[in-house]
Amino acid sequence: MKIGFLGLGNMGQAIATNLLKGGHELLVWNRSPQATQPLVELGATAVTEPAQAFAADVVFSMLADDKAMRSVLLDSGLLKQLKGPGVHVNLATIAVEFADELAGLHQAQGIDYIAAPVLGRPNVAAAAQLNILAAGPEAAIDKVQPLFDLIGRKTWRLGDKASAANAMKLAANFLLVSAVEAMSEASVLVTRHGLTSRDLVDLASNTIFPGPVYSGYGALIADRRYEPAAFKAVLGLKDVDLVLAAASQVSVQMPTAEMIRANLQDAVDHGQGEMDLAVLAEVAERRNPG
Repeated sequence: MKIGFLGLGNMGQAIATNLLKGGHELLVWNRSPQATQPLVELGATAVTEPAQAFAADVVFSMLADDKAMRSVLLDSGLLKQLKGPGVHVNLATIAVEFADELAGLHQAQGIDYIAAPVLGRPNVAAAAQLNILAAGPEAAIDKVQPLFDLIGRKTWRLGDKASAANAMKLAANFLLVSAVEAMSEASVLVTRHGLTSRDLVDLASNTIFPGPVYSGYGALIADRRYEPAAFKAVLGLKDVDLVLAAASQVSVQMPTAEMIRANLQDAVDHGQGEMDLAVLAEVAERRNPG
């Protein structure tokens, strides 16, 4: 199958590589052209314009945020130039409201739009072990399911309304940042009582909270190791803003999200936005001097 791929950051690189390994033809585009080179060396074809990537049976996009997606697809006039049939799979975490807008605009052009945000860090993507949250036309998801199988361990089908996948992803990300915030605060508590963060992480991840979040982020907090960042604090801030927007849309109050947003903004304000989300531990330290 001929596949287009837009957006080759850490996640995009890993996912596109696994599609190539599956024996598919890949047309790749990135705003910074040098990012296409590793994939070209594996057999992909680099294109100079996003429109060229849409000369494919299926197009995947993993652009940074709503602004990037709007710039590439809408502000440029690209989507209005496209004609179906075709399938566009958007892997990025975007606003619920924007997902609804994109679904409608694609439908008007005769193109199937699938929202498929993923759960997993770049190392998980490289291992093809992502959890894929997919929503959109069922027949279109059926068509791309063999491709999902190349990049993920499980596809969670969430119905035909594309934005449902984004709502679920934002809820999952909220749980993630809440866990990191809780570990950060608890870490300060135990260290002030003469214990170590490592002891806390070992206890929690082997008893009440087994799993990758507490063991993985907990280890970063225990070691005060925030670089290289797999999930940057500034992206966490972006996601919490999207969570709060989605909550406002349906009149849901999320005071914990408001507090975490303030802490992530504190990290950004202190020049730590490019560090891993675990840098919330430093924010907790700043809020508790002594």
